[in-house]
Amino acid sequence: MTDSPAPSSPKQQPAPSVPARGPAEGGPRRHWSLLGSVVGPFLALIAVVGLFGAADSMQGEGGTFLTVRNLQALSVQTAPVAVAALGMTVIIIAGGIDLSAGTAMALCATVLAWSLKEDVALVIRTGGNVQSAAVDVKEAEDRLTEIDRNLSAADRQLESSGLPAPRRERLQNRRTSLQKEQQELQTALPVLQQRLSSMEQQSATWTRFTPAVAVVLAVATGCLCGLLNGVIISALQVVPFIVTLGTMTFYLGLAKMLAEETTVRPDRATQVPDWLTDFLSIRSHAQIGGFPLGVWLAILLALLLAVVLRYSVFSRHVFALGSSEATARLCGINVARNKAAVYALGGLFIGIGGLYQFARLSVGEPTAGIGLELRVIAAVVIGGGSLSGGRGSVPGTLAGAAVMAVIASGCTQLGLRNPVQDIVLGDIIVAAVTVDQIRQRRLAAG
Repeated sequence: MTDSPAPSSPKQQPAPSVPARGPAEGGPRRHWSLLGSVVGPFLALIAVVGLFGAADSMQGEGGTFLTVRNLQALSVQTAPVAVAALGMTVIIIAGGIDLSAGTAMALCATVLAWSLKEDVALVIRTGGNVQSAAVDVKEAEDRLTEIDRNLSAADRQLESSGLPAPRRERLQNRRTSLQKEQQELQTALPVLQQRLSSMEQQSATWTRFTPAVAVVLAVATGCLCGLLNGVIISALQVVPFIVTLGTMTFYLGLAKMLAEETTVRPDRATQVPDWLTDFLSIRSHAQIGGFPLGVWLAILLALLLAVVLRYSVFSRHVFALGSSEATARLCGINVARNKAAVYALGGLFIGIGGLYQFARLSVGEPTAGIGLELRVIAAVVIGGGSLSGGRGSVPGTLAGAAVMAVIASGCTQLGLRNPVQDIVLGDIIVAAVTVDQIRQRRLAAG
């Protein structure tokens, strides 16, 4: 009996490789489509600016829309949304979404305001600050004064001959308790006063570090918020929409707890540094080359992110995730780790956006971010980003944020009510999404 031939081993198939340049693959038709997704938002921006400029000039006296002053104001209005939208661009390219962006930004701004108000550098160094130490001393002094008054009243009542025995006994017990508390406070008050004096001496040294520490804490808060989103999405395998919908209210609650359900108001004259006050100011003394520091920082961040998305290996993974997560996994990409990194990077921009929000409001308002995530997402969508993932650009996002600022400013200068602004913006968002769907169908058919 002859042996049957052994089955030949299947030929090993080479593992698919990661596309060398995710955003630029696919032939001439895809190339022109991608070019249009970048150029289109700028054409829309030019059209909107021209429309409002013409309408404003027809009102008489030449109009004020197309002036340098208004251009500066538009840049200041664009910068906060644009910075947060830069992080959202990376998230959307990777096929995700972050509905918690608005409340997370408000949380970061609240952390910044609280850190300035509480003199966080001194708190880290000594465990307290001058304000809290002064309050402790004042409360102790007030309580001693109140005890003296109560003891005097008790002594006068005890001197009365007609006081019933039970009443007299209760007064004596009360007097003994007050005397014990008085002794404790008299012992503690010098310690509290010495602590206050020590903090006042150290305050001059450490308070100057508070703004830097506060900014670091605010940005770190944004990174942690984004990282938490990414870890939950990766670990639970739940769609980003649901996870970030939950963390949206979670971050709102954290901000309210930190602010004790009120607005955190650091002293603008003594606790907020001048550079932060002027961060988004269009006053002449706050401008650098015609624009405030906040606008230049937004441009710098945009340039850095554009370089990362164009030349880094990380960007190839991001585009691969957005194009097809299953294919990215087969290519050897660590999907969970990259998702966490994408959301952490988005959180970094959210944290910086919190700095912009505080600079604009000068307070920490926990509810100031409600609804802001829609404007951030809209900037990416209007800028040509696809909610299906795999496409988006930094220039497009900047143009999208600028379009929204132009619409708000133009409607205001034309005397149109706020509902009109919302209607116009909603129409533009729907049009942008419709164009994106048509583009995707054409690419699929081609």
